[in-house]
Amino acid sequence: MKKFIVVGVLFLAVIITGNTLFVVKQTERAVMLQFGSVVNSDIEPGLHVKIPWVNTVRKFDARIQTEDSTPARFITLEQKMLEVDSFAKWRIVDVGQFYISTRGNTSTAGALLAQRINDGLRDQIGTRTLIEVVAGERDELMLALTAQLNETTAVDIGIEVVDVRVKRIDLPDDVRSSVYERMITERNREAQELRSRGEELAIGIRADADRQAVIFDAEAYRDAEQIMGEGDATATAIYAEAYSKDPQFYAFTRSLNAYRETFSSKSDVLLLDPDSDYFRYLKYGLSQDGLSQDGSSQQ
Repeated sequence: MKKFIVVGVLFLAVIITGNTLFVVKQTERAVMLQFGSVVNSDIEPGLHVKIPWVNTVRKFDARIQTEDSTPARFITLEQKMLEVDSFAKWRIVDVGQFYISTRGNTSTAGALLAQRINDGLRDQIGTRTLIEVVAGERDELMLALTAQLNETTAVDIGIEVVDVRVKRIDLPDDVRSSVYERMITERNREAQELRSRGEELAIGIRADADRQAVIFDAEAYRDAEQIMGEGDATATAIYAEAYSKDPQFYAFTRSLNAYRETFSSKSDVLLLDPDSDYFRYLKYGLSQDGLSQDGSSQQ
């Protein structure tokens, strides 16, 4: 009988101990309730004691959670409809407020956060154009939305938004074609403007090149004529100086050249007076004034 009593006491002690001691892991956050009311809103990790059947401990995952929002439609600054699919990373920072706001239900916390994300996206996208949302200011939009959410989520829900990201941005099917056509038209207009500017610059460059080519040709022709004139003048001066040293010999060589050019062909016929000056050197040779060395006429 005593053995049964001892076993019963030990069993009761184990049950009481199991309901008295509890452990909170490093990856967990916990609150202690007493008849449904929060009496300890932030229990540190470690071994703790509670009053059996009076206190209740609720534990929550303290690691970063992911809330994948349902794709929603938003309107940009130029009244373009966008379909945005986003997700958020969050974690619990105030366990007591988290329990009060959601009754400890992470799904409820995610739903509340998703609604606030959609409201924030609507505000942020509504002040930006389509290009800014898609590419130009996408990172800035996400940072602004994260900061905006953290202004209220910690107080209202007890969570911190670590990051908000957009997985996909699509145009609805009913406006996609018109938007693409408008974008193509805009790009074609910009391309035409660039081509027009390029053609204008090309015409100016070609005209300037043609003008410089004409100037270069004129300057080269001027320089060539000047050089040729200077060369002819120098040659004439050299000839004049050379011929002035022996005018009679110069006249004789000119006559010989004239004879050579005149009688270069056997079929050439020339009718002249035999006593003409043209035949003077043929008749008299190189004697001065057509006379012999002794002054008598050479017949």
